[in-house]
Amino acid sequence: MKNSVIFGLVIGVLSLIWLFVMRQTGYHLTDSEVNPIEYVSILIPLIGLFFGVKNFRDGELKGKMGFLEALIQSFKILLVGGVLAVFAGIVFINWGGAGSNDTTFQSFSGRIFGALLVGVIEAFAVSLLLTTRSNRVD
Repeated sequence: MKNSVIFGLVIGVLSLIWLFVMRQTGYHLTDSEVNPIEYVSILIPLIGLFFGVKNFRDGELKGKMGFLEALIQSFKILLVGGVLAVFAGIVFINWGGAGSNDTTFQSFSGRIFGALLVGVIEAFAVSLLLTTRSNRVD
């Protein structure tokens, strides 16, 4: 569980930093359309998941990991990172944003749902990529 908390915190902190980077570059969450620069944020959970699952495989499982073990570890990391990212986003909107109106919360909730879908797809991809032991069903 220590591994998932550490790499989940990495995802959460990088997401918070990304919110401030977006604001400093002139992009705001109140915009209803997605700016092309926002697609770079897809790399945040990908980096956290890849290094988190790889660390789990190499450290705790001695290099032998099945798909289901990798997927469970990925979801643990995403759970910690997602909770922290949502909390940081709510704090950012209430105290760091230009103002808190319904448009801001609607835009932010849509982006969080999109991040959830991207995170789940990336969890499957990382789990497939880092699986070393095949479980054959005969």
